[in-house]
Amino acid sequence: MPAHPRRKPATGDWQGVETLSPRLLRGWQLPQPSESGDKESRGRVLVVAGSAELPGTAILASTAALRAGAGKLRIAAVESIAPSIGVAVPEARIYALPETEHSGIDPTAAEYLAELANDCQATLIGPGLVDNEAILKLLIGLLPRLSTTSLVLDSEAMMAITGCPDELYDLRCPAALTPHAGEMAGLLGDPKEDVLSDLVGSARRASARFRTVIVLKSAESIIADPEGRIWRNRGGTVGLATSGSGDTLSGIIAGLSARGADLPQAAAWGVFLHSRAGERLASRIGPLGFLARELLAEIPPLMGELAQPSTASRSGGESSKRRGRRG
Repeated sequence: MPAHPRRKPATGDWQGVETLSPRLLRGWQLPQPSESGDKESRGRVLVVAGSAELPGTAILASTAALRAGAGKLRIAAVESIAPSIGVAVPEARIYALPETEHSGIDPTAAEYLAELANDCQATLIGPGLVDNEAILKLLIGLLPRLSTTSLVLDSEAMMAITGCPDELYDLRCPAALTPHAGEMAGLLGDPKEDVLSDLVGSARRASARFRTVIVLKSAESIIADPEGRIWRNRGGTVGLATSGSGDTLSGIIAGLSARGADLPQAAAWGVFLHSRAGERLASRIGPLGFLARELLAEIPPLMGELAQPSTASRSGGESSKRRGRRG
C-alpha cells in the first residue's frame, strides 16, 4: 500500500479523543445474528433518497446498507424514479412517493413515511433529495411522528434542520448527522476555515447543539455523541473525495444501525470501514479514479476481518450495547 502523505499538525483540543483502529473495534464488536437467525433478525432499513436528477444516490446508499449487513431493505423515492430504482436494486421493496414539480418529495407524504420508518430499525433520509422548501415542510411533518427508528440525516435533509430546530430537539428517537466541513459551517453558522481549524471543537458543539451523533467528514473524520464521547479516524485516502462517496457512508451507517448497533457505534464503524475500503481500492486501482460504488464490495470482507474480538476492553464497548436512547 502506498504511504500516506504527511499530515499537517491538527489544531484544536484533542484531549479525550479516541483514535479508531482495528484493535479498538475488535474490542467493540458489532451485534452478530445467530446462525439460525433469519433476515428479520438483522433488521429493516428504510432509505429515503433520490430525485429525477440524482436517482443513483438512492441506489448507492441502499446497496451500502445491505453490504453493511441489514437484513431487509426498503426504498422510498419519488414516483418518477421508483420503478427504475426497483430494477437497479432488486433486493429492495420500493415505495413510490408523491412528487413536487421540482422532483422533491411532496410534504403530504410525511405521515406515510413515518409509518414506514417506525416499522424499521433504521431510517436514512437525504441522499439526492431536492426541492429545499419541500424537504423542510416534509421534516416538519415527519420528525414529530418518529419514535421507534434510528434516524440518519444526510445532504439537503440534514441542512434543512436549521429551519426546524424545535422538531429536531423534540425528536423521540436517536439521530445522527453526517456533514462535511462546508455543511458543518452552515449548520453552526461558522466560517468553513474555523471548522477546519478545530474539527473536534466543531463536532462537539454541533453534537451538543443538535443533541445528535455527529459524523464530521474530513481528511481526518470526527465522530461525536451527546454523551461527550469522541473518536477520530486517521485513515482513508484522497480518492474517497469523489461523487457518491458520502452516500455510501451514510448507507453503511444506517445498515449497521439496522442490524443492532447504536448510532455512535454504527458511525464509528461506518467511518472506519469506509476509509479502509478506500485504502484498499487505492492500493489496488490507484489513488484516484476508483468509484463510490466500488467501495461497497470491500465492506463485507473488512467486517469479517474485524469480527474476531480482542482481549482489550474499551470504555465505549459496554455503553454501545444500550439501545433505545437518543444518540
